[in-house]
Amino acid sequence: MTRTKKIAFKDIANRITGISLPIFGVSWNPPESEREIVRETFIFLEDRRALYNDFAHEIDHEVTESVLAIRNELTAALKRLPEGSEAVPSFKSMRAACRDYLDSTRGDGQGHRWNGPFSFMTQLGGLRAIIGVHVAYLSVKFGIDIDGELVRIVPVEFRDAKYLEP
Repeated sequence: MTRTKKIAFKDIANRITGISLPIFGVSWNPPESEREIVRETFIFLEDRRALYNDFAHEIDHEVTESVLAIRNELTAALKRLPEGSEAVPSFKSMRAACRDYLDSTRGDGQGHRWNGPFSFMTQLGGLRAIIGVHVAYLSVKFGIDIDGELVRIVPVEFRDAKYLEP
């Protein structure tokens, strides 16, 4: 007896980019996978110093610019994700954390903090914590490794001992 193999239609649909007939042809781009969108977002977050730089080296207006860029990237990723994606709630929560940070920290754009350095560090720490939890969840959910400095914002209880700072 020969064994019948199965191919899921979604696998085929994601690979077909067009059909040509003698009279006409049709082409399209297959939808992006949710995993790829999450992975690309992680790559973007890996390069955001506001998420992992020492507090002593942070300058509030530069952090604000970085948080705005993170919020914009999350919004762009949300536009690309299907409505029912399991990544949507995490991306929305991270985006809300960015908004909360921006609303709660007020600077004059010259490096002066209206609410004092303690408030700045507290708000930035809160933002990092929220994003870290969601990065950890998405990493497990979509099977994506966390690289580089982004590891620093993942909650300590989820990190391997080899990644902990001395």
